[in-house]
Amino acid sequence: MAALVSGCTAQAVDTDGKAQPPVRISTTKPGDGDRDGDGDKKGAGKGSDKGGEKPDGADTPAAAPKPPPKTLLDRGASGPQVRELQARLRQIAWFHQDPSETYGASTATAVKGFQGKRGLPRTGTTDTVTWQKLLGMTHKPTKFELYSGGGIPPSKPDPRCLNGRVLCISKASRTLTWMIDGKAVSTMDVRFGSQYTPTRDGAFEVYWKSRHHVSTLYDTAMPYAMFFSGGQAVHYSSDFAATGYNGASHGCVNVRDEKKIANLFAQVRNGDKVVVYK
Repeated sequence: MAALVSGCTAQAVDTDGKAQPPVRISTTKPGDGDRDGDGDKKGAGKGSDKGGEKPDGADTPAAAPKPPPKTLLDRGASGPQVRELQARLRQIAWFHQDPSETYGASTATAVKGFQGKRGLPRTGTTDTVTWQKLLGMTHKPTKFELYSGGGIPPSKPDPRCLNGRVLCISKASRTLTWMIDGKAVSTMDVRFGSQYTPTRDGAFEVYWKSRHHVSTLYDTAMPYAMFFSGGQAVHYSSDFAATGYNGASHGCVNVRDEKKIANLFAQVRNGDKVVVYK
């Protein structure tokens, strides 16, 4: 009895008198479990941190949910990134208007269509996932793609525009700026001739004004014409007003805003400079 209580080893003898292997009597309390030589519990069962399986019925921890994509642009937003979004959507025929920098209903509809086609949630909101997908399918918009409808900020004036009265015409920004003594009075969108009928670069003078001019060569109206180089003139173009940059002139400088060119025509005098530069 003393041996059993103290946890000592008792040795049994079988019927033929041979000694049996010693049996250790544990004094641990029920439920404590045995420990191995490292001090860890042996046979802790399934689910131990020694790599065993989890007990039957134990819940597997759920993976942490991914955070929702961050919203970049939504209805009511405005600015250069909205213009870029619209220009990129226009490249792949989801947006059919000229970029305007305003995130309205038409932009949201275009985004929703793009998302649905790519298996994304059709929210109409531009989030990080939608934006990255769009970047991968389009190229960085050119200046003319960003301003397909016009309104490009005027280029830096050519030095020849800084003195006197000058029609300062930039091919880079597709703008005409009426300048007096280096100060911009007004600016308007313009377009030029095609590669087969290019508008000439250089410094010229207005030599003739014709309010209701009609081209004898092409039999087309050239209202508010201000001639500066042979048959090339600055004038209003109803075709430019209707179709924008989808067309080109026969070498003239077309203006599409009739009110602006009417006001310009009233101010310009014969002898005023015309500078056309790239």
